[in-house]
Amino acid sequence: MNLKDKIEDYPNFPKKGILFRDFSPILKDPSALSFVADEFSKYFHPKDIDIFAGIESRGFILASILASRYNKGMIMIRKAGKLPGKTTKLSYTIEYGKDTIEIQKDIIKEGEKVLICDDLLATGGTAKASAKLIEKVGGKIVGFAFIIELVDLNGMKGISKYNCKSLVKY
Repeated sequence: MNLKDKIEDYPNFPKKGILFRDFSPILKDPSALSFVADEFSKYFHPKDIDIFAGIESRGFILASILASRYNKGMIMIRKAGKLPGKTTKLSYTIEYGKDTIEIQKDIIKEGEKVLICDDLLATGGTAKASAKLIEKVGGKIVGFAFIIELVDLNGMKGISKYNCKSLVKY
């Protein structure tokens, strides 16, 4: 299956000059969803993963699909202020300032093997910060799973020490 055929392009969204690559049509198609899970199953072995982590918000979808396929759990990496209870936070620099992500405190056990999921890898800032956050609380990064990678933005550079897989490259 060619996933590129399922991805829709939206020029000038969310702002002028941006070409948004939308994977929503994949979500509508059960065979495409199954294909995505199958492709990642070829790359990441279930015994190497204890839990999946989804990056807000579209990464939640991929992490949930894979967690279900692998019969594992999933956790959410969210923007600050979005999770209940005590959290562990990490601030990081983005193109035009700072951002902060968080996970619920003690949701990851020391040494737990985590596969981080997101729909798209662009500059890699949030992916790199997510890895740092999980490592900060004692998790071990198994790798990253992305549906789409925007190669020209060099996002893999910041996470190249990890095992990374993207299914569609632009």
